[in-house]
Amino acid sequence: MQMKELSSIIEKIQALEDLDLEDGMLLMESKNLQLTGALADYARRKTVGDRVMFVANCHINYTNICTSKCTFCAYFRKEGQKGAFTLTADEIMEKAAKAWEMGATELHIVGSLNPKLQFEYYEDVLSRLHEKYPAMSLKAYTAVEIAYLAEMIGISVKEVLLRLKKAGLTSLPGGGAEIFNEETRKKVCPHKISGERWLEVMGTAHSIGIKSNATMLYGHIETPSDIVDHILRIRELQKKTCGFQAFIPLRFHPDNTELQKSGIINFGPTGFDDLKIIAVSRLLLNGYINNIKAYWIMVGEKIAQIALHYGANDIDGTIMEERITHAAGGATPEYMPKERLIHLIKNAGRIPVERTTNYEVIKEYN
Repeated sequence: MQMKELSSIIEKIQALEDLDLEDGMLLMESKNLQLTGALADYARRKTVGDRVMFVANCHINYTNICTSKCTFCAYFRKEGQKGAFTLTADEIMEKAAKAWEMGATELHIVGSLNPKLQFEYYEDVLSRLHEKYPAMSLKAYTAVEIAYLAEMIGISVKEVLLRLKKAGLTSLPGGGAEIFNEETRKKVCPHKISGERWLEVMGTAHSIGIKSNATMLYGHIETPSDIVDHILRIRELQKKTCGFQAFIPLRFHPDNTELQKSGIINFGPTGFDDLKIIAVSRLLLNGYINNIKAYWIMVGEKIAQIALHYGANDIDGTIMEERITHAAGGATPEYMPKERLIHLIKNAGRIPVERTTNYEVIKEYN
């Protein structure tokens, strides 16, 4: 697609007008990645400048026993199956202690829908962590986990969130959004809450002062219209709540998943796809969710670095430990030292900024 076919989009971006569904489809169908990236880079620079954010964080995946059994997931196990695990609160505290020693300011705690875990487990984990490390941000439990807990104990999502907030919950991660289109969603995660329910949980969290991230899983069986629809539905909620802090496109990894084993998917997305999705995300969300993340653990550090010229302004963080992507064949390391992140950002011609979970500046490395 040549420049003239994107001329209306160029005019809207220059006039700071919102792009609509038709604009999103034009961008998704375009093969002019260079122009799309340049537009996204322009929008990024106008909105957030040249600073690129990162956080010193640690991922703690507390269980992989799950009733959801999503076809895109290689992480989950059945109770008693080889490789199945559930961390005790003490084991989580040990991981937190190591993270604290390594300078982490955020714990990213997510797991699965494990029917053996009682609600008190989730409260106990947060309260113990908050008591021991009050300065550490506790970004824990996806909207899917929150909805599951509410159904399990028979109380509202709001009550679940208030109890967890009292125990020490700081914010919600963005996982579980996957793709909102119901027809597609039923094929990749038929037992998971609907996209509408995911948005409801996030809206409730935002209403009681709990910020969150938002995600989208791409590169499986979704269509371009699914992608545009997903991003715009997140934008609509953001207009109402202003509760999303970052948008994170998540790259599908096919290895060891049912989608691959059944022959539906043989290959994951390409680098072209990665950069296009990040650029389109910036262009559709710019001015509403200003932080677009190039999640290096999924796209790799080199694509993440290049993505800083395609609309991204956040490269996530040190991670320290991650199991979900690696179960699906992720080849990236499980830890990125702060010095390496700073090097990648500076080498891309950007200014590295260490941040808190809430995007407050800790230190600028200029």
